[in-house]
Amino acid sequence: MTAPIIDLRSDTVTKPDDRMRAAMAAAEVGDDVLDRDPTMARLEEQIAGLLGVEASLWVPSGSMGNIIALMLHVKRGDRFLATAASHVISNELGAGAWLAGGMPEPLPWDGGPGRPTAETLRAAIGGPQPYFGLYTTLLCLENTHNAAGGTVTPPDEHAELVAVAKEAGLTVHLDGARIWNASVALGLPPAALTAGADTVQVCLSKGLGAPVGSMVAGPAAFVEEARRARKMLGGGVRQGGVLAAAGLVALENIESLAQDHANARALADGLAELGWEVATPQTNIVMASVPDVAQALAQLQRVGVLAVPMAGRVRFVTHRDVSADDITEVLRRLEKE
Repeated sequence: MTAPIIDLRSDTVTKPDDRMRAAMAAAEVGDDVLDRDPTMARLEEQIAGLLGVEASLWVPSGSMGNIIALMLHVKRGDRFLATAASHVISNELGAGAWLAGGMPEPLPWDGGPGRPTAETLRAAIGGPQPYFGLYTTLLCLENTHNAAGGTVTPPDEHAELVAVAKEAGLTVHLDGARIWNASVALGLPPAALTAGADTVQVCLSKGLGAPVGSMVAGPAAFVEEARRARKMLGGGVRQGGVLAAAGLVALENIESLAQDHANARALADGLAELGWEVATPQTNIVMASVPDVAQALAQLQRVGVLAVPMAGRVRFVTHRDVSADDITEVLRRLEKE
């Protein structure tokens, strides 16, 4: 009998549980494009409260949330700064340039994995430009930083980067797709990690287990314009309460992320004992450096374990559909290989 597949490719592979499916089936709904869906409105209000902002808007994906923010923050030809290998630069098909018309510039990780120092940011912003120079108008931060291995930006470093950006007149957008993981890892409320950012995007379909959906949030005036941009991108929904109900249940799963983090540490420790070169995870992402990524992925697949390549390494992501026993089984299979 073939051993069951253990899927560690992403925390997006989770399936809604019975409780979430029941909430979706029973959701009160309305046409969100015409006169707002009541369940979606409730989710948007709750998210705004958690993030410490005036309003929020449901969007089908985090990528759409990010590009809506860039479309509203950047004029054609403006330069925007983002950390190297960040999602807005590396994983959104160049939408920041294509749809928002911005010129992306990556910032090196000299302040720690996934983040620059304030000095590097200040130097990158530079001084006044001649009319034919690039105007830098936006800073995009990412917390946790996916490609860096789910690393967390502490609130004091976030505040310092935001202060440098604001001093230079820049707007700040936070890609907080996994901000829930950062919140749990630091033992701080999510609003403590969004302070100073003008807008923020958060995801419900990663570690929290909703089947679809992210939120883009900020001042009420921004969200009003974001609703128009969402419609422009084809993201208007009708009876969206079916999906929003899943998001409301997902928010009840935030504290359970601590178990995903514990499972990631157990996986990293076990891989290290087997001779893998592994960075100690801060949240639910384990990055392993190997001589040949393709060969390592093939080895994993032979024993029924799925992972993905990222930034020249092998990425494993723990999530709510993978138990501590599953992590033990992964290590047992690799030991026998």
